[in-house]
Amino acid sequence: MNDRHKRQSFLGESSEQIIAKAKIGIIGLCGGGSHIAQQAAHIGFQGILACDFDHVEDHNLTRMIGSTPQDAAQAEKKTAVIERLVKSILPTSLIKVIDQPWQERELDFRDCDVIFGCVDSLAVRADIERFCRRYLIPYIDVGMDVYEVADGFAIAGQVITSLPHGPCMKCLSYLTDERLAAEHARYGAAGGRPQVVWPNGVLASIAIGQLMALLTPWNARVKPQFMIEYDGNAPLAEPSRRLEFISGASCPHFDAAGAIGDPFFKVRLTQPVPKLDKA
Repeated sequence: MNDRHKRQSFLGESSEQIIAKAKIGIIGLCGGGSHIAQQAAHIGFQGILACDFDHVEDHNLTRMIGSTPQDAAQAEKKTAVIERLVKSILPTSLIKVIDQPWQERELDFRDCDVIFGCVDSLAVRADIERFCRRYLIPYIDVGMDVYEVADGFAIAGQVITSLPHGPCMKCLSYLTDERLAAEHARYGAAGGRPQVVWPNGVLASIAIGQLMALLTPWNARVKPQFMIEYDGNAPLAEPSRRLEFISGASCPHFDAAGAIGDPFFKVRLTQPVPKLDKA
């Protein structure tokens, strides 16, 4: 066993190999995405595909791990900051960065074992989840918000784990036609919500916990929760009560006949299976 892995050997006999071979995608590298990249590197994930088309600005410094005033002054690409951060933690990392909108390079994500979404837009979340369902990839969505209440401000967030054949974000009433329409009506304003570093860190840690429950056999009793809600004022994180209303229900928004599964492999499966000559 590698000495680096010694303190986390409890994750399971094969966990070191699983972590080394896994490929995770991260879409959105400011806020929660930067925390996820940092933690993934510390754990030992070699295969990281990190995507963000934006550059660092002064207002990112309060929430983006690894960013510096010099990065903001030079308008450094966020992908360059995350690549530097990951390599400083895990020099052997095979991190690959994409500094374009993820939709322009979506096939690069097709062989990911898990994809994290750390984006501001509901519409983009819906697109990523749709892509993940198509290719049967678990999708872990991380989001937070700060909003005004009667006596000040409230911090809230959630981690949603969307698994193939499990409830989707519409099942959980997180993505609704009304919310998507309202976002579309104020197009251009999405992404301007306030965020700070510590709730992003909490939510990213929860998301990494979901990843480890998916990939490693460290505790058979630990099952990924489909939705965990975070109250930053309490502070408290717990499974959403929305889960009580969908227990045992199948997802009506994605079906095996047409909405999930890689169409390339579906075509391949319709072809005759070649017979092997026996020696």
